[in-house]
Amino acid sequence: MDFITLGGDLLGVIPLGDIVLYLTPFNLFLFAVLLGFTVLIAFSKPETQVEAAKFNTLGNSEVKVGEKEFRQRRFLSIICGIASAGAMITGDLFNFTLFMALVGILNIGIVSAVKQTSVLNSAFNYGLIAMMCSLPLFGGAAIILAATGTLSLEILSSMPANPMVVFGAVLMLIGILGESGVAPFFASKAEMFRTPGSPFIVIIHLSSLFIIVRAVEILLLVLW
Repeated sequence: MDFITLGGDLLGVIPLGDIVLYLTPFNLFLFAVLLGFTVLIAFSKPETQVEAAKFNTLGNSEVKVGEKEFRQRRFLSIICGIASAGAMITGDLFNFTLFMALVGILNIGIVSAVKQTSVLNSAFNYGLIAMMCSLPLFGGAAIILAATGTLSLEILSSMPANPMVVFGAVLMLIGILGESGVAPFFASKAEMFRTPGSPFIVIIHLSSLFIIVRAVEILLLVLW
């Protein structure tokens, strides 16, 4: 399957060394949304989160983000948004895996300063899953490179898939699911969303969602 079928007319290619950016209306839309949300994060202020104090009662309590923690989480959220935006327009399979691994690390860093045991436990479990899934993620990309001799999505989209490419794509899919923390690995990441500090927490969910959409496009380019 070619770029035009998936994302519309190819508007241009920008070679930046090993990272080759290609521009289609679909990829530019994903890139612009993530970049716009990252700008909102850069100028946002911490919000107070209201939580139920106890079950079966009408009481509630306020949970605030401290100034020091706020600066750290805003910085990591901005980097996470930039890395996610980069993954939307890169035309190199290996660099997509690098952006994805970086997003996984930043997702943990965003909640690393939280003083809530349940959130930190969830981040630790998600970190274990992400580290284990980095093997099939990078291994799948390496197998595709060995089978085709290239990691350029533009070239891969015009090459017929062989059994080794299919095997590499399946490994990459497993790694993508684990790194992004979606089903069946979502349980390791769900508790992280209970920490206060919107919109910093929203970027964790948004980056995972957009990367899954981009990953589907890449797998279709490689396999179809």
